[in-house]
Amino acid sequence: MSNRLTQTIRIPVQGMTCANCAGRVEKALLATPGVLSATVNFAVDRADVTVARGASDRAALSAAIAEAGYTPLTPETDLDDAEASLDRRDRVWLIAAAALTAPFMLQMAAMAAGLGLHMPPYVELLLAAPIQLVIGARFYIGAAKALRTGAANMDVLVAMGTSAAFFYSLAILILTPESAAGHLYFEASAVIITLVLAGKALETRAKRGAASAIRALMRLRPDTAQILKDGAEVTVAAESVVPGDSVLIRPGERAPVDGVVEDGETEFDEALVTGESLPIAKKRGDPILAGAINGTGFIQYRATAVGADSTLGRIIRLVENAQSGKAPVQRLVDQISAVFVPAVVMIAAVTLIGWMVAGAEFETALVAAISVLVIACPCALGLATPTAIVAGTGVAARAGILIRDAQALEQAGRVETVVFDKTGTLTEGRLYLAEVHPFEGAAAHALRIAASAQVGSEHPIARAFLARAEEAGIALAPVSDFTAYPGRGVAARVEAADILLGNRQFVSERNVETDMAAAVLDALESEGFTAVLCAADGRLLAAFAIADGIRDSAGAAVHKLRKSGVETVLLSGDAAKTARTAAAQVGVDACIAPVSPGGKSAKIAALRQSGPDGEKVVAMVGDGVNDAPALAEADVGIAMGTGSDVAMETAGVTLMRSDLRLVPAAIAVSKATMAKVRQNLFWAFIYNVICIPLAAFGYLTPALAGAAMALSSVSVVTNSLLLKRWRANL
Repeated sequence: MSNRLTQTIRIPVQGMTCANCAGRVEKALLATPGVLSATVNFAVDRADVTVARGASDRAALSAAIAEAGYTPLTPETDLDDAEASLDRRDRVWLIAAAALTAPFMLQMAAMAAGLGLHMPPYVELLLAAPIQLVIGARFYIGAAKALRTGAANMDVLVAMGTSAAFFYSLAILILTPESAAGHLYFEASAVIITLVLAGKALETRAKRGAASAIRALMRLRPDTAQILKDGAEVTVAAESVVPGDSVLIRPGERAPVDGVVEDGETEFDEALVTGESLPIAKKRGDPILAGAINGTGFIQYRATAVGADSTLGRIIRLVENAQSGKAPVQRLVDQISAVFVPAVVMIAAVTLIGWMVAGAEFETALVAAISVLVIACPCALGLATPTAIVAGTGVAARAGILIRDAQALEQAGRVETVVFDKTGTLTEGRLYLAEVHPFEGAAAHALRIAASAQVGSEHPIARAFLARAEEAGIALAPVSDFTAYPGRGVAARVEAADILLGNRQFVSERNVETDMAAAVLDALESEGFTAVLCAADGRLLAAFAIADGIRDSAGAAVHKLRKSGVETVLLSGDAAKTARTAAAQVGVDACIAPVSPGGKSAKIAALRQSGPDGEKVVAMVGDGVNDAPALAEADVGIAMGTGSDVAMETAGVTLMRSDLRLVPAAIAVSKATMAKVRQNLFWAFIYNVICIPLAAFGYLTPALAGAAMALSSVSVVTNSLLLKRWRANL
């Protein structure tokens, strides 16, 4: 994340063919002066580089990528256009390779049928040479760049394997042309290159499908916007809209920026932004999200956030960050990939020598060695984790679940305990003053004093008092010496009196006798109200009952979590009776209250250490500024998207709408994604573990090995794409 001391630069990279390529780009970037960290993701063809501000820039980083042998793209480059251009070029080469390979395939089919049909040797050479030397030149170029930087990748294996087959056959044809028929392997090199190209084309298409969530989100932003300027409607570029502009939007149009309705009524479809399937009614004062589709009304709204600062911009940024990061499980895969190609080359050399020592002809030994080189597939290993993460975070975003990074995604599936904040999380967060119980004087007088003491406060309880006073038409008194005590209460001076307003403990600690209020407080708290006491100059004035309804989705969310074996806990700053009443209503397993805002993180830390082995994976669900420390302390912080920006920036997971059923859904999508990662890694490992020995012992022809290698990486990406069928079961 960028800050005053560092900045993160994102650079699309073209030309990577396997995980080893990504590792080489990463290594080159880390060697660049000023770079603090670098993450290169093969699945999304992108580098994310964190640098010390002023110590490096995009030009230096791009130069390092180019020096490593790859193509860095500029921010102005349209990635879709660049990829489409590559696709067209690759499609032409693949068609040409397939056309030249077709006669070889017919010959191989005839031989398999026992017909003994062979093309003339020089015809084979004429067909194979363009494939090997022109169409296959990319493998030589890629291998040369890799070896120049002291590394090896898939290009090295393909270049070595096909070169051995092609140039051995060429040597036979030159040295013994009269007996060359039947001893040439031009078809092996041609078929391998064609199949590898076909496999890469399928792999690229599948990778793009896995990353479709980002593209879909980016397409939500209109290019233009209609704004009022000097009383006239003007069409401008969406990125030129500034906060404060009045934006006009007609039925069926997408909102270009975030804002607040100034005039008109309508409804908006926010499904692609928040995952909410039903249209949301909008009237004056209601928020508008960039990318949402207007329904039947014509409205005017005031822009509040644009571009990267809009809700849609933040969603895109979070999803991009999650898809470009690496899960902890990827570290082991990276270590294996780094030594994979050298190990395969060594196995191929041992295979060649072993066959010859065993008395086989050189031709037989060479074919086995070529098969080893071609069958090995570092791509499947490299794609196993990132493609699943890209697909998983994408489908989660469509459901309204934003996952900050791969680590949060991996941790969420291991959660054993979910801790809920109460106000604004389990409850609606729309506090209102339900009852006034005066102990001295009239209720209206007590309300006037209590509301006046909180003028200027942004706390939800303060807003409840002020709203009730406004409804009752009560004029507020001047206030001075205001001091807030987070999670406890406030002190102020109103009408020459020292006013205290807060919970029972807060008022008692300041030498106010509260025994007379005990019965009232007990009754209010047992009914689920938050009880607030008000005292003036050491005397109790009144007790107030603050109400906040339980969210409709809270009970269902807790039930789903408990059914899946996850413990649920309510952590609240409210009085114990109030919190226990709310806990009983939703059915959580345990209730911890009262807890100060500063003490919440300590309680989370204690829960994390309460497992049988001293470790328990704990998730915290909250929405307010005071929840930020606890969200940071938890293994997985889950923020309500309707809450504070601080909570959303701290949390690893953000729910884009106030539906608590998304909490078990977030855990479910994490488990589904990590299951795909494990499946992919198993098949990638087992493929290489089984196929390399089979090739070494001569059970696979080079052509069959090429087909298997091409299909292995495609199968891994296709398995990841199955995540797109996941749906949040709400």
